[in-house]
Amino acid sequence: MQRISEEQRRIRIGRRHLLASEARAQSPVAVADALVALHATDAATVFLSVCARLSDPGVAAVEGCLYEDLSLVRMLSMRNTLFVVSDELAPRVEAANARAVAAKERRTLLKHLKEDGNGLDEHWLDEAERSALAFLDRSGPASGSELAAGVAALRTKITLFPGKKQEAVQGVATRVIRVLAAEGKIRRDRPRGSWTSSQFRWAPARPRPVEETARAQAELALRWLRAYGPATEADLKWWTGWGTRDVRTALAKVEAEEVRLDGGAGAWVAPGDAGPESAPDPWAALLPALDPSAMGWADRGFHLPPEHRAALFDRSGNIGPTVWWDGGIVGGWAQRGDGEPVWRLLTDVGREASTAIEAEASRLSAWVGEARVTPRFRTPLERELTA
Repeated sequence: MQRISEEQRRIRIGRRHLLASEARAQSPVAVADALVALHATDAATVFLSVCARLSDPGVAAVEGCLYEDLSLVRMLSMRNTLFVVSDELAPRVEAANARAVAAKERRTLLKHLKEDGNGLDEHWLDEAERSALAFLDRSGPASGSELAAGVAALRTKITLFPGKKQEAVQGVATRVIRVLAAEGKIRRDRPRGSWTSSQFRWAPARPRPVEETARAQAELALRWLRAYGPATEADLKWWTGWGTRDVRTALAKVEAEEVRLDGGAGAWVAPGDAGPESAPDPWAALLPALDPSAMGWADRGFHLPPEHRAALFDRSGNIGPTVWWDGGIVGGWAQRGDGEPVWRLLTDVGREASTAIEAEASRLSAWVGEARVTPRFRTPLERELTA
């Protein structure tokens, strides 16, 4: 059985994740496809992840894909988390993950409506959704508050968890909008504010082809292996949010090859992908919180020293902005109030690396311009650097 070393795994990140300067992409769609999916819980992360990998980074190119030609799509999918994927891949992600997530969202909302005890049911929800979609057809993109103002049903309030300690009265607008978005009936349009804002407007979504779940899961697993392999069954299970049976079925369907990692653990690669790769020139990167290169595996020990975790993660397990050198995480960075990117190295990487990191910081400043980025999930090191 072929063994793939930790060094080889770090070499693969440089090229396959488009971080080595020689591997940088020409378009945001190429970046999304190379990484399979971009974390989008924090709106700024999408732009920062993409532009770190573009030969000519800029906000306009990413906005054009998200809001003009719609070649990038935001979807509630893996692990019930918001991601951005290419429009071409979106039907497979919908079948592999998003459809089940949407069904769960609908069940949860209907449960809350029933518990409220005021006669709100599936028929009421269907009518509310039809009214919301009709409003968007008439008005064009609208914020959540504008939708609620224009659709009387969305101004309805319900009592959540009645009779329990966490009982609360809330409006249904946000929950109805979330279900419509999860089902791919509406999409997030340009935000109210800059590219760093998550206050999106909503617009009708284009229908997508309906694909078969098992086939879609197999294709998604194969794409993920090409980007993140070698990786363990536990890594794929964590990344997708699938159960063990679905993971094993997908790996078998694509005829994944088993390999050994340093330490003897078994892992998987795409068919024919077990051979060694030559190293690219040494590279540096400043990647945002929740970047796919930091979030692609359940076990990140091959590129993240365990002693760095306390500084770089929040209490919920979200990784903050990271500094990379040649395939490994060596520190963290932040943006100060005056716009200056600052960083702290947690590993002594030498003069060549420090010079390359400074160059990446300058490249980042050039395209970010006047924008200010504060991660949604703040980590100890990021807070220290901005204090």
